[in-house]
Amino acid sequence: MLYVLKNRSIQIILVILSYVILADFLPLELQQLFYTISLLIKELLIWLMPLTICAFIANTVRTFKKQAIVFIISLVIFEAISNFTSVWYAYFAANLVSDTMPSFGTKIFSAEFSALWQLPFVKPDWWSSDKGALFGVVLGCIAAFNNNKLLEQSIDRSYRLMEWLLVNVFARLIPLFILGFAAQMYQMNLLNHILTNYANLIFCLVLFLLSYILFLFVLGSSWSLINVMRHIKNLLPAGSIALTSGCSLSTMPWTIEGTAKNLQNKNLAKVIIPATTNIQQVGDCVVNAFLCFLIYRNFFGHNPDLFTWVQFSCVFVLARFVTAAILGGSIFIMLPIYETYLNFNTEMIAIILALNVVLDPIVTSCNVVANGALCRVFEVVWNKGISKEHHSEEAKPITL
Repeated sequence: MLYVLKNRSIQIILVILSYVILADFLPLELQQLFYTISLLIKELLIWLMPLTICAFIANTVRTFKKQAIVFIISLVIFEAISNFTSVWYAYFAANLVSDTMPSFGTKIFSAEFSALWQLPFVKPDWWSSDKGALFGVVLGCIAAFNNNKLLEQSIDRSYRLMEWLLVNVFARLIPLFILGFAAQMYQMNLLNHILTNYANLIFCLVLFLLSYILFLFVLGSSWSLINVMRHIKNLLPAGSIALTSGCSLSTMPWTIEGTAKNLQNKNLAKVIIPATTNIQQVGDCVVNAFLCFLIYRNFFGHNPDLFTWVQFSCVFVLARFVTAAILGGSIFIMLPIYETYLNFNTEMIAIILALNVVLDPIVTSCNVVANGALCRVFEVVWNKGISKEHHSEEAKPITL
């Protein structure tokens, strides 16, 4: 029983159900306090994100050293291209169906509901996630090639501190973080609106997502239907576990096992899956970019222009290198990006947060299955590159 209660998905469901049952009996001031705490957590995260992104990226880059540098660069570029392609696939998919989607109109936000107080500090423009990412890349490269022990220790300690804060402080606050926005959604009639009006949106989103993942399997199977079915079958156990656990990290052993069955070089799965589980998140990229486009269109009355979407997609993809694949983890890092680059307000954040909670099991499962499919695609690309370079049919083994 205690083990079940430790599951974050169960905690969040219990928090939301408990609130919905008791909401009509709770004083409005108490519910505003819940919302105030949620906003405070969000504001603290916004201030912390540049440091977190810098520490995570610097630590990742420095650990690469000079071992298998071509392989590592190729893998990083492949992951970035994969996430970037997913975001733009979502852009065109959302644009295709935007006229048939339900409205996120402000008419549902009639209730007066606001925070009791907020932090009085204004975040300066230069304190941003993109600059933290750039500084992290520079620091990581310096540490990787200079072998400066003091710098390496500083990066390692910073990484461990930021990781400790996210895992042991903010991750444990996720139910409380959700509670405040659940109060806002309930008071503004958002929960009922989502459950009764967004069924068509969720259906279209899942359909687009599954179609994209099927295409990845086709790419990795050399357009062979038999291979496609076999590869999907090998990864179904991992996808099922991720669907119920809500965590792609805990599913990793099964992801590696299923992916290895689809590869010529079985050892690749042991290298690529651990390196990409927290980074290459096709489900997250497609779902959140799709939702961002539709929410933006509904609130501002027009599609985001290409410059805005290019800028957003670049920062969005960079941020994938530091997100954790657990319920609520990635949304912590993405919310400030939505605010900064798409001008999301609190109502828009409440909607995308609610939909993320509803869709999280599906998204996590899709992340796991897509990672396995993309691992095979990478092997095909890598082997062709090596074959071309060495004029041989077989790729050389990769050692890290």
